[in-house]
Amino acid sequence: MADLDDFLSDSAALFGGAQEDDGTIQYGPLVLTPAPKANTLLADHLFSPSLLLAELLERGIISFLLNSTSFTLVVELGAGCALPSLLSSTLSGRSPCLAVITDYPDETIMKNLSANVERNRPNFDKECTVHVCGYEWGCDVAPLLNIAEQHSLKDRAFDIVVMSDLLHFDGSHDVLLKSLLSLLRRDPSARAYIAAGKYTLPHVCEHFVSEAVKAGIILDEQEVESVWKGQLRVSGGGLDREQLGTRKGMSRWWVGRWANP
Repeated sequence: MADLDDFLSDSAALFGGAQEDDGTIQYGPLVLTPAPKANTLLADHLFSPSLLLAELLERGIISFLLNSTSFTLVVELGAGCALPSLLSSTLSGRSPCLAVITDYPDETIMKNLSANVERNRPNFDKECTVHVCGYEWGCDVAPLLNIAEQHSLKDRAFDIVVMSDLLHFDGSHDVLLKSLLSLLRRDPSARAYIAAGKYTLPHVCEHFVSEAVKAGIILDEQEVESVWKGQLRVSGGGLDREQLGTRKGMSRWWVGRWANP
């Protein structure tokens, strides 16, 4: 696993330099708070990959609406502040039908995640339903699939799975992959959007990519420009466009699809 100091330096660049800051991050209409120091994992930080995915969503480089006639169902694993999922729910005309936002079932983590959702609910597109669920990777996905079934015209599965900055948990690659395989709809249009910080060592990322290929998921790495091109206002922790571009450039991302749907 990559050094914890690398993770903390990434979030420190967001929060550490602003003594008068109230601890929130604003992205467009969203107001988000990281969890107070959680007992498990790293949900008390907002990392660069979430900012990257949010900017790509804002610009329409990636979409959580697969096509104009489908009811797209999205699930985010290990969501932390849930920036990508929550932003997608505000994009009128481009929001998914359903966004299920999950994180480790720790009381501190879930309380903050639920607060982020409720605080921003007035901004959600009226066509998008947002659920919050505690979920530990590798465990039974039936509760998540049951939610999907209530909104699906197809089978019990999700069209899009989001995994932002989870690959550094290298000892959990097997359970992460198990969850991905269990949740992603077996369809040519189904996609996984996976992002990682460059502080996650290359061989750790490549291990997940190779294991995914063995399991039948192809992960195509995409290019990243170290220039912030989003137009929505982003603030908190002294963020400016130069810092946002730096954070974006510290990230990698992949688009996943079934090799044989």
